[in-house]
Amino acid sequence: MTPVNPPPLDRTSPPQRTDAWRQPAAGLSEGVRVRVLRAVYGDQRAAAELLPRLTERQSTGTDPLPTEPAELAPALLREHRAEIRALPDDTRLLLLLAAADQYPVSTDAFLRAVVAARLDTRCLDAAEAAGIAHAGAGGVAFRDAWTRIAAYETGTPADRRDVHRLLARVSRGEGEAPSRSWHRGAGALGPSGRLAAELSAAAGTAADTGRLSVARTLAERAAALCPDAAGRHRLTARAAAYAWRSGDGDRARRLAATAADDALSGVLALRAGNATEAFDALLIGVGAAVPTASDRGVPPLAAPPSVTPSAATPSTSRTVPPAAARAVGPAVPRAVPPAASPAVPPAASRAVGPADPRAVPPAASRAVPPAFPGALTSVTPSAITPPTPATHLLARATEAAIYTGDLRRLREAARVAGRLGVVAPGTLGGLVAAFDGRYADARDLLKSAAGRCGPGGDPTVLIHAAIAALLLGDHTRAVTATVRAAASARARGTPVTVPQAMEFRAYADFWTGRPRAGEAAATDALWQAHATGQDNGACHLQAALAMFAALTGDADVCRERAANARSYALARGLGLPAALAQWALAFLDLSGGRFAAAAARLRALAGFGPGHGHRAIRHLATPHYVEAAVRTGDTRVARVAHADYERWAGTVLSPDDLALSARCRALLAPGEEAVDHYRTALDLHSRGTRDFERARTELLFGSALRRLRRRTEARDRLQSALEAFDSFGAPHCATQARTELRALGTPTAPARTAPDSPAVTLTAQQLLVARMAADGATNREIAARLALSPRTIDHHLRGVFTRLGIRSRIELVRLLAESDEPESG
Repeated sequence: MTPVNPPPLDRTSPPQRTDAWRQPAAGLSEGVRVRVLRAVYGDQRAAAELLPRLTERQSTGTDPLPTEPAELAPALLREHRAEIRALPDDTRLLLLLAAADQYPVSTDAFLRAVVAARLDTRCLDAAEAAGIAHAGAGGVAFRDAWTRIAAYETGTPADRRDVHRLLARVSRGEGEAPSRSWHRGAGALGPSGRLAAELSAAAGTAADTGRLSVARTLAERAAALCPDAAGRHRLTARAAAYAWRSGDGDRARRLAATAADDALSGVLALRAGNATEAFDALLIGVGAAVPTASDRGVPPLAAPPSVTPSAATPSTSRTVPPAAARAVGPAVPRAVPPAASPAVPPAASRAVGPADPRAVPPAASRAVPPAFPGALTSVTPSAITPPTPATHLLARATEAAIYTGDLRRLREAARVAGRLGVVAPGTLGGLVAAFDGRYADARDLLKSAAGRCGPGGDPTVLIHAAIAALLLGDHTRAVTATVRAAASARARGTPVTVPQAMEFRAYADFWTGRPRAGEAAATDALWQAHATGQDNGACHLQAALAMFAALTGDADVCRERAANARSYALARGLGLPAALAQWALAFLDLSGGRFAAAAARLRALAGFGPGHGHRAIRHLATPHYVEAAVRTGDTRVARVAHADYERWAGTVLSPDDLALSARCRALLAPGEEAVDHYRTALDLHSRGTRDFERARTELLFGSALRRLRRRTEARDRLQSALEAFDSFGAPHCATQARTELRALGTPTAPARTAPDSPAVTLTAQQLLVARMAADGATNREIAARLALSPRTIDHHLRGVFTRLGIRSRIELVRLLAESDEPESG
C-alpha cells in the first residue's frame, strides 16, 4: 500500500483535547512526548490511542516510534474511514484525488486533473456538509490530517493507482519531474527497474533543491520497486539519510535498521545513541569511503555476474557518497539516466562515482560539490583539495570525540586521516595539537577553521567554525557562525542541523549578558532536538538550560535540568553535557556563596575522565575554580589550575581569556598587589564581549577594595556590578553585590519585583510558564509539557507572582494581555 504520511515537520491537525492522553503521557520523557504528538499530527486522541501500543523500548525512546498511520491510531483511522464511506461514490473519488495530490508529495495538480478527467466538483458539497472537507481556491482543504489519510486509505488499490496515473499525466510543467515520477511510481503494479531508476533520479533532483522530505519519499518508493536486493539496500540507505536530514528521526532510524549501513548508523548514534560506538562506526565509514583504484577510473578486472546490468533490469545506482555522508552533507549531482547503467562497484567505489566515467553523460559527471569547502580543513586555502565523503564522516567522528570528551581518540582519528590521505577538519587538528600541549599550532589551526564562517556556507562547516571560535575565546564569531549555520540549515531544508548549532550558541550566550535571550533560544532548540529525534543534542541543551538557570538564580530548575542531563549523559558516555551540567551546579553554588561546595564540584570535574567529564569544560571553568578554591583557602590547587589556563590565554590572546587570567592572578595575589591585576583585568574586559564576567570581576574587585579600606572606589565598583547583574537578571550575583555594599554602610535599592513588562521582569522559563498558566493549563499539564516536576512549576509560578506583584491567575491573565496589546497593535 502506498504510504501517505505528510512531511515530518508539517503537522497540520489541530490538537484535540482529551483526558486520556494526559495521565499516561506524564510517565514519558519529554523527548518521547514531543515525538508522539508530532507522529500523530498533534491529535491528542490519536496520541491516547498510540501510547498503550508502544513497546517498553519505544516508551523510553530507545526504539523508534511507528511511522505508518495504521500503526499509529488504527481505531481513529477506522472512525474517519467510516465517515468517508458514508459519502456518495463521486464525492469519495474527488476526496481520494485530492488526498493523493497533497501527500506525501504535494503536486498542486488537483484542478488540472479534475479538468482532464471532466469531474464534477459540485460533488464536494456532500463532504462540506458533513464537515469533512471543503473546496478552496487551490483545491480541497481537509478537516485534519487524519481525515485526509482516511480519504486516501478508503479508496481501493485500483482506484488509488488510477488517480496517481491521472495526476502523473497532468504533471507536465517545468520543474514537475519529481511529482510526475512520484505519481508514476505510486501507480505501479509491481517491481520495475526502470521506474526505480526514474524515482532515484527524481529523489536526487528534489534533494538538490532542498526538498528532502520529498526526496525521502521518492527514494523509499524507489526501494520498494527495485527488483534487486543490492539496489534496494542502497536506496533504503539513501531514504534513511534524507529522512534524517529532513528531521524525521523515527523514520530514519527504522529505515537505517534495514539498510545495514554502518556509517549511517554511526551518524544516527552520534545524535541519538552511544557516542563512543558512533565514533568507531564513523571511523570504519571513513575507511570505506576512501576512493579505491576503481573509483579513479581503473575498470575492475571482472564484474560479478550478480551485479552485471541487463536490459531487463536497469541500474538504479547513483553517483552519490555513502548514505552516512549524505546524511550530513548537501545534495549531490543528479542520477545517471537509466541508459547509463555501469556495473555496480563495491560500497567504497559507490561513494565517489561510477566505475567507468565514460558511461556518465557530461551533465552527470560533474564533481561532487564540496560539503566542507575548506572550512574544515587544516591546510591553507591554496592547498585545499575537494572534500570527499570521507571528509564528512571524519568531521562527524571529530564531533563524536568532542561529545564523549575522549580527546585522546582524536589522535586515532588524525592517524586514520593521515594514513588514508583524508584532509582533516581544522577542529580535529586543533584539538589534537591542544591535547598534545602544542598551543601555538592549535591556535593557528583553530583560527583557520574559525575564520571560514561566511554567510550561506555549509551548516556543518559553520558549526565547526563556531566550535573553533569558542575554543579561541571569540564569542562574537561563535555567535555569528551558529546563527548562520541555523539559517543555512533552514534554507537548505535540513532542520536536523538547527538544534546542534544552537547547542554551541549557548556557550557564547552564557557570559555575554544575555541569559534570558539565550535561555529562550535554548528552550526552543530543545523542542526541535526532541522533535527531530536528537536525544543526545537534547541532553546537551538540558545542560545548557541548567547553566542559564544558575545564572538567573532558578536553583530548583538548575538542579532538575542538571540531574536530567547528567543521568542521560552518564548512561551514554556523553562527557560534554555531563561536565557542563556539573559546571552549572558549581556556578549555582559559587553565586550563592557556597564556596566549599563549588570547589568540591569543580575539583571532581577536574578528575572526571571521558564519558563523565570534559577537558574543554574543565578549562572554561578554571576561573570559577580558582575563585572557589581561593575562597576556601586552597591556593596551591588554584595556582596549579591557573597555570595551564594562563598559558592558553597567552597563546590565543583573547581579551576575555586574558582578562579572566588576570582576575585569577588578582585572586591569588596578596593585599595591594591584587589591585593592579584587577585593573588589568577590567581593561582587558573592556575589549572583550563577556559582560557577565566583567561584572563578576567588578564584584570581586569591589570586595577586595573594601577589605583594603578603599571605600569610595569599592562603592563605585560594587554599584556598577549591581546594576549589571540587575540588568542581566542574575539575582544571586546581585545579592552578593548588595551584601558587599551593605558592609560598606551604603544603602541599596531593593531588588526589583514589578517592572513594567513581564517580558523584562521574568526569566524566559518563567515567562513560558506564565503564558501557559494564563492559557488555562494546570501545573501538572505545564510540567508534562516542559519535562519538569509539578513542584518546580509551582515554584516558578510563585516566583512569577512575586516578581509581578500579583496574587492570582486572573491578575496574571490581565497583566499578560495588557503587555501584549502594543505588540498586537
